Amino acid sequence: MADKKREIERKYESDYSGLPDLTGVAGVVTVVDRGVVHLDATYYDTADGRLGGAGLTLRRRTGGTDAGWHLKLPVGPGVRDEIHAPLSRTLPHALAALVRSRARDAALLPVVRLRSERDLRHLLDGDGRLLAEVAVDAVRAERLTGDGGEAQWTEIEVELADGGDPAFLDRVEKRLRAAGVRPSAAASKVGRALAETDPDGGRGPERPPAPVTAGDHVLAYVRAQREAILALDPAVRQDTPDSVHRMRVATRRLRSTFRSYPAVLDRAVTDPVAAELKWLAGELGVDRDQEVLTDRIAAALDELPRALLAGPVRSRLRAWSHARRGGSRRRLTAVLDGPRYLELLVALDRLVDGPPLRPAAAKKPAKVLAKAVRKDHRKLSALVAEARELPPGHARDVALHEARKKAKRTRYAAEAAVPALGAPAKALARSAKAVQSLLGDHQDSVMTREALRDLARQAHAAGESTFTYGVLYGREERNAERSEAELPQVWGKVRGVG
Repeated sequence: MADKKREIERKYESDYSGLPDLTGVAGVVTVVDRGVVHLDATYYDTADGRLGGAGLTLRRRTGGTDAGWHLKLPVGPGVRDEIHAPLSRTLPHALAALVRSRARDAALLPVVRLRSERDLRHLLDGDGRLLAEVAVDAVRAERLTGDGGEAQWTEIEVELADGGDPAFLDRVEKRLRAAGVRPSAAASKVGRALAETDPDGGRGPERPPAPVTAGDHVLAYVRAQREAILALDPAVRQDTPDSVHRMRVATRRLRSTFRSYPAVLDRAVTDPVAAELKWLAGELGVDRDQEVLTDRIAAALDELPRALLAGPVRSRLRAWSHARRGGSRRRLTAVLDGPRYLELLVALDRLVDGPPLRPAAAKKPAKVLAKAVRKDHRKLSALVAEARELPPGHARDVALHEARKKAKRTRYAAEAAVPALGAPAKALARSAKAVQSLLGDHQDSVMTREALRDLARQAHAAGESTFTYGVLYGREERNAERSEAELPQVWGKVRGVG
C-alpha cells in the first residue's frame, strides 16, 4: 500500500556548512536539535532519463524515519506530491504503475546513489507545534551508470510542516539570505548529482526553441496537451479529484487542434491519432457523464421544499445511477496499463518529434493561424444562426449541441493562436468559452430531462409517485429557456471579436 503527502520545501546552499540561528524568524520560539541521521538512497530512471526529464524522482532509501520507496511528482515550484511505499527489494507495483506513462517499456535502472549525513532541526512555535523541519545535508553522490563519477556538497533543506502556511517559508528564507545562504540552483539532489557527475559537463535536455513559424506555434500547443496527458496519468490512477475530466479536456484540445489546423499538420497522419484520442476520451468518460447527471438531479432535489418530495425519489435516483454505471477505477486502470493506451502515447511522441508538417507550417504565424481561427468562427456563427432560427424542440436542442461543440473547437483554436496573435485571440477564446459554458448548461438540461423521463417511467412501473420528477422536469425546461434567452447577448461578444 502506498501513502501520499504534499511536500512543500526549499533548498539552499552556502559557502559554509553551518546553519544560521533561526530563532529570530517570526513565529519561531524554539529550535530543537533532532540529531544526525544517516540516509542511503538509490535513485532509479530509464537509461535516457525519462523520469528526471519530466521532473519525477524515484528512489529506494534506508535510514531515517521513512525508509522505503519514494516517488515524487511535481506539482509546482517547490511543491511535490510524495508517494511512499514500504521498503522492499524490488520496485512496488503501485509505484511502477504511476511512472508507466513515462517509462513505457524501458527498464528502470539505478542511476545514482546518494549517502547523506542529515543534521536535523525542528522549528517550533510557542505551543510546541512544528512549523518546519530544517536539515543540513552533507551529501556524497556516486553515479551508477556509464563511467561513474563522484561528487559531494552540503545543502540546507527547509520543509514546511503538514498543513503549514507557505508564507512561513518566506520568513525563513529572508533570515537565511541575510546570513549569506542562497537558493540552490538545482531543483533536486539527484538532479545535482547527475549534473556534477556528467562527463559531458552536466548539460541538461535542450529546450524547444521559441516559436517562430506557424508550425512552431501549433506544435507548442500540441506538445503542451501531450504533456498534460502524461502528467495527469498518475493523478487519474490515484483517483485525484477532477483528474479524469482534465485528461479528457487535453484529449479534446489535441483532437480540436488537428481539425482546426489541417494547413499546418497533415490530417492523413493526425486523423488516426485523433481517433485513438477519441477512444481514450470515451474510456475516461465512462461513468463521468453519469456522475454529472446524478449530481445535478441530487442538487435539484436538495433545493426542493419537502412538500414537493413525493415517493422514494432519492433511493430511486441512487438505484438508477448504480444500474447505469459502466466502469470502475479497476477498469480504467486496466485501460491505462493496456497496450492500446501505451501505443497512443508512442504515437503522440512520434507526432511531436517528427511532425507531419504541411507547406503552411513554414510560414509566418499571424496569417496562417488567424485564417484557421476565422474559419472556425464562421462555422460557429452559422451553427448559432441555424439553431436560433429553429422552433423550440428536439431539432433546436441538437443544433445548439452542435454549436456548443464548435464553440469549444473555436476556443481551443484561439488558445493555440494566443502566443502569436495576442489579445484578439485571447478575447475570442474567452468569449467562445462563455458560449461553450452557456450551451453546455443547455445540453446538461436536455440530458437531465431525458434522465428524469427514464426515472419517472421506472417509478411508475414500480407503483411510485412520479410527481417530483415532473416538478424537476419543469424546472429543467425553464433552465433551458433561460440559456436560450441569454444566448444572443453572450453570442454578441463572440461576434464582436471574431
